[in-house]
Amino acid sequence: MDNSFWAFAALLIFLALMFYLKVPAMMGKGLDDRAAKIKSDLDEARRLRDEAKALLDEYTKRRKEAVGEAQAIVDAAKREADQIAADAKVKSEDYVRRRTAIAEQKISQAEAEAVNAVRGSAVDLAIAASTKLLQSKGKAGGTDLFKDALAQVKSRLN
Repeated sequence: MDNSFWAFAALLIFLALMFYLKVPAMMGKGLDDRAAKIKSDLDEARRLRDEAKALLDEYTKRRKEAVGEAQAIVDAAKREADQIAADAKVKSEDYVRRRTAIAEQKISQAEAEAVNAVRGSAVDLAIAASTKLLQSKGKAGGTDLFKDALAQVKSRLN
């Protein structure tokens, strides 16, 4: 009995003990459990990836909607600003037109007053000249002529 016999016998006893204690089954079960855990982790990772993709799609859609809303707000603000500017232009043109009409009316009134003042001065001057002329020609016939001329001038003024 040499050492190789005892080594072989120890190996057989070791293997018999391993099968008796069901070590290969425990190793298989451990590997199966580990494979199941890896499979469940992969399934969980797929589920999380799908959720992340759904969230990304949702946020992308929301971002596009927000950009669209922002553009609509900007467009509305531009239209409103254009409308306000057009209204202000119309109002300012109307204001200028009214002020011009008032100024023209005042000018016309001032012209009429100036013409009336000149006429009045001309009448006064004519009366004064007539009076002097009549006084120099004599008092007898001049008084009636003066009264008639004065009545004519007064009737034309009224």
